[in-house]
Amino acid sequence: MSQIAMLGSGFIGRFYADSIQGQRSKDKIVSIYARKEVNAKKFADDYNCEHFTSNMEEAIAHPSVEVVCIALPNNVHEDAVMLCCKYKKPVITTKPLGRNGAEALRMLKAVEEAGIFNGYLEDLVYAPKFLKAYNSVKNGALGRILWAKSRETHPGPHSDWFWNIELAGGGCILDLGCHCIEITRTFIGKDIKPLEVMCWADTQVKPIDAEDHAIGLIKYENGAIAQFEVSWTFRGGMDLRDEVMGTEGTIWINNFLRTGLEMFTTGKGADYVAEKAESNTGWLFPVGDEVNDLGYNHMFTEMFECMEEGKEPRETFYDGYVVNAIIDSAYKSAKTKLWEPIQLEVWRGQEGLSKQSNLTDYDEDNYLIKEEVTHYGAKKVILKNKQTGKIEEKILE
Repeated sequence: MSQIAMLGSGFIGRFYADSIQGQRSKDKIVSIYARKEVNAKKFADDYNCEHFTSNMEEAIAHPSVEVVCIALPNNVHEDAVMLCCKYKKPVITTKPLGRNGAEALRMLKAVEEAGIFNGYLEDLVYAPKFLKAYNSVKNGALGRILWAKSRETHPGPHSDWFWNIELAGGGCILDLGCHCIEITRTFIGKDIKPLEVMCWADTQVKPIDAEDHAIGLIKYENGAIAQFEVSWTFRGGMDLRDEVMGTEGTIWINNFLRTGLEMFTTGKGADYVAEKAESNTGWLFPVGDEVNDLGYNHMFTEMFECMEEGKEPRETFYDGYVVNAIIDSAYKSAKTKLWEPIQLEVWRGQEGLSKQSNLTDYDEDNYLIKEEVTHYGAKKVILKNKQTGKIEEKILE
């Protein structure tokens, strides 16, 4: 059993609480911190917390608290983490880890110097569909991974601080791209070094200083490429989609808009449908178990089990730091319109990889380009001669 201090009583804090106190049924939020005491008290009443406060240090230092969960705006993550280090309390934090790579690196170094458990709450790499897809990739079903793409778009976040570039640190790239980058990085291999980023970003709709729409490409040392698409301008709800392509196969994942449950209603009796849903009338796509389908249950179960067993979780502050470093280069590229190198002061993966060969032997004289059966039944191969480079097709008997 883990006794938890929840820092933050808003949208994500309540998502976390629903999962924490509803999944393993033995973990308990015993202290809640919110910037406004009235909000802390309301959360304490709703989730039966013994202690509430508007003083963050008091919540972290509370004698009943064994682990701290950060569900706060981006600009106070570092303050919260440093207090966890001060009191030697294990810490798990919402994404992104920091507003930039430098901030994230300070937090990574602090928790490692303090010797405390640290978990990065990237829920979408714990989503059931993702885990199923990832296991297939890990077991070789797709062969060598060439390309991974992740898309997260919706009409924009719920709280005011997200829209303030100073408090948030950025716009939709930081808010949504952190998910997409870690999803694609996991499919490609987290030990494969990301080298450079090309990114387009713009403020197309919202009256804000940050970007509300962006697309980026990330090159990896082994030749694989990742793509992210993010937007706060998408109409129609929340669109979460991933694609992975390898030499032996492809996976498509649709996590949210097309859930397998479709409903039409005039709006009578319909209220909340799903996160970021824009309407409660017409054709709707409810989510069967939102907390589970978004990965929160699997994520917290793994975090607490790893704490109990003295193991490192799937996602740590190190992963959050790598994501922040990639995002820094994406923002730079959006300004320079150039491929920008990724600056990683700390790298714990493979080094010196090269792009793998695209040449597949067919026989002693030829490389194989393609083999197929035509609509008229002929079996055919397309070959490239190793010596001359000539490409020709050959009908097989």
